[in-house]
Amino acid sequence: MIELTLVVAIVALLIALVLAIQVYSLRKRLSAVPADEDVFAILKGVDNELGRLDAVTASLEPRLAAVEHLLPHAIVSTGVVNYDAFGDIAGNMSRSVALLSVDGDGIVISILVGRLDVRVFTKEVRGFAGVEELSPEEKAAVTRASGGNLPRS
Repeated sequence: MIELTLVVAIVALLIALVLAIQVYSLRKRLSAVPADEDVFAILKGVDNELGRLDAVTASLEPRLAAVEHLLPHAIVSTGVVNYDAFGDIAGNMSRSVALLSVDGDGIVISILVGRLDVRVFTKEVRGFAGVEELSPEEKAAVTRASGGNLPRS
């Protein structure tokens, strides 16, 4: 769902960019009207084009509102901590990754790498705090994802 939100937001931004380019092109054409042309015919064409652009913009408004409604739930920050989870392997191969929304809601994924096995754990995060007890590495990942600006409890 978050990926869909991101795709819709990108499409909306691209359409807005295309519309801005079209408006710029219309203004450029209007400023370049020679004195011997039929100015009224050109202005009528510009007016028709602006009417079309208004209709396109109006059709984007409900889609943009839907995207704006979903944005508070989108993942906007990440934090990664590398560490040695076990004594039998070195090189900081284990990871804890925090994926959080602007409100500090999301998940922490911990991948613990040992010589003989790999373990993966996930924990829910609400308001920059774990729903379950977070390990020190998981807390560090949440802190990094928050930019170090955790709310005070």
